[in-house]
Amino acid sequence: MAMEEKLKALEAEHARLEAELARPEVVADPQLFQKKSRRYAELSEIVEAFRDYRRVEEELEGAREMLKDPELKALAEAEVEALSSRRAELEDRLRRLLLPKDPADEKNAIVEIRAGTGGEEAALFARDLFEMYRRYAERIGYKLEILDAHPTDLGGFSKIVFRLEGPGAYGRFKFESGVHRVQRVPATETQGRIHTSTATVAVLPEAEETDLELKPEEIRIDVMRASGPGGQGVNTTDSAVRVVHLPTGIIVTSQESRSQIKNRERALMILRSRLLEMKRAEEQKKLRETRLAQIGTGERSEKIRTYNFPQSRVTDHRIQYTTKNLEGVLAGELDELHEALLRAEQERMLAAMADG
Repeated sequence: MAMEEKLKALEAEHARLEAELARPEVVADPQLFQKKSRRYAELSEIVEAFRDYRRVEEELEGAREMLKDPELKALAEAEVEALSSRRAELEDRLRRLLLPKDPADEKNAIVEIRAGTGGEEAALFARDLFEMYRRYAERIGYKLEILDAHPTDLGGFSKIVFRLEGPGAYGRFKFESGVHRVQRVPATETQGRIHTSTATVAVLPEAEETDLELKPEEIRIDVMRASGPGGQGVNTTDSAVRVVHLPTGIIVTSQESRSQIKNRERALMILRSRLLEMKRAEEQKKLRETRLAQIGTGERSEKIRTYNFPQSRVTDHRIQYTTKNLEGVLAGELDELHEALLRAEQERMLAAMADG
């Protein structure tokens, strides 16, 4: 069958890579070694599942032979049923592992959170989302670096931008793009009324210099004095940087570091990532016309999730997923939710492929 032929080809590639990774010239080239190691690790999961599948196939064949023996028939029937179920599970897993992957999934991620409707309460919610992601990143061993932050007087954020460094960071966080809604009684509410506020999240794959070239004549770089709420965190030197991309009008600021050079590097990193995402969005426009599109559009106008404090409930509207573990989710326990989103995306892709 076509799937088995593809799996055999990947198994052969896996064996070749294993031999190549032991060669001194490959080990001596860090970039090449990393590239081949990443591919080897990706194939290892597929090859392991394929070998399990073949082992189950052999055991199933043996169990069917046992059916011919009257004394072993009852035992063989139970064995055939269990092995058939296991084979079906492995077939499903292999189909998912063979689905086309977004090359950007392995990149680091740039995450931008902005307070939406709701005034100061929206800014406090933006802070809660940042803390949720910070704790999740901590749990899975990602490095988090704040690139730009605009705190408010009550401790919230009107905007915060940060970088997540770690294997598959973008792939893990990409489903967070969109509008997040909170329903709760704000700390500033004296009548005890429940308010609804929003914050928008944008997740971008970090662009490397080789991904996208920034032409000097297309950007303008301004320097200014950094600012903070209530006079706090204000630099006395012009270290804050604003970068304007003239063709698109995109403006990026960075003021977290007291080093103008560092802020400039960060601003250019964010700009490059935004421009790369615009390019990717154009390329994926055609995919959205099929059912191979990512769960939701990832657009900022799309309400993706509600955090309901009175009911201690979190609902992801894209997949109708609900958990009553609001406290856990805000503490960074996002694995279950992300697994459900990934599975739903895979189901959609499999259905699209089945439809031709």
